[in-house]
Amino acid sequence: MKKLFSILFITLSFVSVKADEGMWLVQLIGEKTYADMVKKGLKLTKEQLYSANKNSIKDAIVLFGGGCTAEIVSKEGLVFTNHHCGYGSIAAASSVAHNYLKDGFWAKSKQEEIASPGLSVQFLISIADVTDAVNEKIKDVPAKELASKLPGILSAMSTKASEGTGYEIRISSFFKGNQFLQFTYQRYTDVRLVGTPPESIGKFGGDTDNWEWPRHTGDFSIFRVYMSKDGKPADYSADNVPYVPKHFLPVSIKGLKDGDFSMIYGYPGGTNRYETSYGVKLKIDIENPFTVSLRDARLKLMMTEMLKDPANKIQLASYYAQVANYWKFFDGETKQLVKYNVIGQKQKDEAAFEAWAKGKPEYDNLFVNIKSAYDNWRPYAKHRVYITEGIMGSPLLAFAGSLKALDAALSESPVRPENVTKIVAGLKASQDRFIKGENIVSDRNILAIVTKLFYTDIDASQRPENFYTMLKNGYGSLDKDETYEKFAKQVFENTMMLNKDKWDAFIAKPDTATLHKDLAYKTAIQFLDNFNTNYGKYFTEFTGTTYSLNKKYLKGVLEMKKGQEFYPDANQTMRVSYGNVKSYSPKDGVNYNYVCTLKGVMEKYKPGDYEFDAPDKLIELIKNKDYGQYIDKATNDIVVSFITTDDITGGNSGSPVINAKGELIGLAFDGNYEALSHKIAFDKNLNRTICVDVRFVLFVIDKLGGAKNIIDELVIMK
Repeated sequence: MKKLFSILFITLSFVSVKADEGMWLVQLIGEKTYADMVKKGLKLTKEQLYSANKNSIKDAIVLFGGGCTAEIVSKEGLVFTNHHCGYGSIAAASSVAHNYLKDGFWAKSKQEEIASPGLSVQFLISIADVTDAVNEKIKDVPAKELASKLPGILSAMSTKASEGTGYEIRISSFFKGNQFLQFTYQRYTDVRLVGTPPESIGKFGGDTDNWEWPRHTGDFSIFRVYMSKDGKPADYSADNVPYVPKHFLPVSIKGLKDGDFSMIYGYPGGTNRYETSYGVKLKIDIENPFTVSLRDARLKLMMTEMLKDPANKIQLASYYAQVANYWKFFDGETKQLVKYNVIGQKQKDEAAFEAWAKGKPEYDNLFVNIKSAYDNWRPYAKHRVYITEGIMGSPLLAFAGSLKALDAALSESPVRPENVTKIVAGLKASQDRFIKGENIVSDRNILAIVTKLFYTDIDASQRPENFYTMLKNGYGSLDKDETYEKFAKQVFENTMMLNKDKWDAFIAKPDTATLHKDLAYKTAIQFLDNFNTNYGKYFTEFTGTTYSLNKKYLKGVLEMKKGQEFYPDANQTMRVSYGNVKSYSPKDGVNYNYVCTLKGVMEKYKPGDYEFDAPDKLIELIKNKDYGQYIDKATNDIVVSFITTDDITGGNSGSPVINAKGELIGLAFDGNYEALSHKIAFDKNLNRTICVDVRFVLFVIDKLGGAKNIIDELVIMK
């Protein structure tokens, strides 16, 4: 029998959780934590925050797409989320003739709403503790094999639990594999675009302002969830009707002040605040800096083409945004980890643990073994980054590499036709997606630069020797850019993956001879096989060893801090964090206000600029101070964004920012640069969540978009 809600609580660090730190499992907010929420200003009961049997705030929160959060804001399934969360769907709906990215879009009726194929939302139905059942399944798995085998075991258990229920079930690991919870979701696949501001509002400030405060970005978009007439999830149909929610959030335009209570619900994707000092050092020394440099090279090449033609911008927009977002994050994370000596902090934690564990044989030599695992892997860590962020950073090579499964199926003896048929069906769909987003010029230049960077930056003993011998013999000196440019040109001119007739002929009757002759496939496979054959074993050993050792470490922490109310690392399960609207001082002589207004938009505004342009109509509204009911009395302006001390991470994009009474006051969309170490170490003084103010959202919908129909659908608290 499943044990409901018997979660263990452990510490985040070896000191008590500080300030507003914590992404709490909503169903298990402890008495001390709830009392602290009330002390900070919360006016709701625990049952209003989360209830297994009654409607509560959790029923208005959805997992949006593959990795964002959204909230239901009307009785007809209207959804608010971030602009960057809806970006892919907005781009997919756009064309040069109807450029919704550039011009925005507002459905003035439900009939004008645009279907978003492939987009879905998921509602959380229930949670159960299945730790005993999982432990029974894994009891005979060797410790070093658990990291590789556990995902398959959990997937199989989830699939079996889902059978016949009509729900999707996922079992998630907590505390480095010391606990397992089963989450039941209901997915709705008919989700339609209702509204989006022009990109010059939704991305105002671009990469320059990303992760920065002050921030003047209207990062929101609007969708609607539909269901069948009998109230069930259903694929898109003109006969479907708007979803009727169990709960939706009223919208407050009453305003806010410094110190007001705030809380954020959502699906934070991942933190690693129990990372050891050895893991932090690897991140600082190798993983982050080379990820940043490789992404920087790719971004510059994409941007060159995006600036040439609006069609290129539409084509590359979504992919560029994905790459750019964490390019800046990894750079800032490294700087903050160094600045605040997080390695030193972790070493103190580890010393405290060793003092506690003295005389407990289970934990003998724990950190000696962890150090050894990292020492053994470090010589190959850079190589792996150059595969994932460099070679596979070329969309063509990434797609080419995906054909390896087909190659393997065709090489079986005997060949199993059912396997080939299944793989071919998947490749047809993935090739369609690849072609739609493929910008040949930028990708060709990416291929040239990443193959050269691999040559110049990776130890000669680790390079795929046959590839660079072929390059030298056929294209020229390995020290010259022209060599790589000539090679890339040859790849793109001859690969069947970019030639419809050749691709259709191959996929209709695939064979290994044709595949092995393709230069794009040959290139991808030489790099992948070189790594997998010669160095993959080191990575497998590293991940298996560190997983088992970290699991043991956390098991010890459970014993060491038994009975305390603390939260687990984020893992894309529903959480709530809480704190206050709050200004801050990042350094001596600098004080940041808790709000930004339209005044700041005008101060940054540069007509025609790629990042700081703004719609003419918005400028006119600002000049005329045509703000209506959305004006902020304290500033006599429209508040564009505000900051809170709430603890979030990636995946919280689009999360509702909720006041003490359970009303929507904004949408979380970013963090501040001074606290980008937050995935590993929370900074109690500097951490801020940047939120678009819901009054600015409504102002744009109403005054700029003229979509009063959307405003009329909301329950607005004045």
